[in-house]
Amino acid sequence: MNVLVIAPHPDDEVLGCGGTIARHVAEGADVSVCVVTKGRPPLFSKESIDKVWRESSEAHRFLGVKKTISLGFPAAEIESRPRCDLNSRLVEVIQVEKPDVLYIPHFADMQKDHRLVTEAVMVAIRPKYSHKVKEVYMYETLSETEWNIPHPGNQFAPNYYVDISGYLEVKEKAFMIYESQCSGFPNPRSVDAIRSLSAYRGSNVMVEAAEAFEVVRIIWER
Repeated sequence: MNVLVIAPHPDDEVLGCGGTIARHVAEGADVSVCVVTKGRPPLFSKESIDKVWRESSEAHRFLGVKKTISLGFPAAEIESRPRCDLNSRLVEVIQVEKPDVLYIPHFADMQKDHRLVTEAVMVAIRPKYSHKVKEVYMYETLSETEWNIPHPGNQFAPNYYVDISGYLEVKEKAFMIYESQCSGFPNPRSVDAIRSLSAYRGSNVMVEAAEAFEVVRIIWER
């Protein structure tokens, strides 16, 4: 089975579905991560850009990710590029990687990069293309999904849960590799916050730890 995780920025993939990635790998799936953006000076220093990419590579090796794809769109400035560029690059990634299962950010995340990436992915996975993705799920990203304007249209309403009780420690260690992004509690980008959310989502379905998703699409063909 081929699994693809779309991450607007390095670390979104661990925050959103690091435990699920670890479980997929343990169960024999080939997991790839597509990181859509990359920081650019002067908004980000060269030192910080290099550091987060080293952390990303190490975290992916630790999780057992088979392939990391970098699209290099400008972080926090995706809208400065023509929308068709992002759409076409994601179409290419989907058609080349041919994932059976796809994980994408929630469509109503606060960070505009997340929203633009998800909108572009939905263009890229229209079932008219030669490869149709069979399962598509949206993940929640701490500090993005829960911090947007409180409105019914922005609500993350999970209806699919993955038991990561045996993989929570792996997720926590993978996030700690992102030293530049990891903060202390009560910052949501902290190990304690990850543990708390995992326990809460686990309690939703009576397991010790879980990651929650919204189902976008499931296709069961003949």
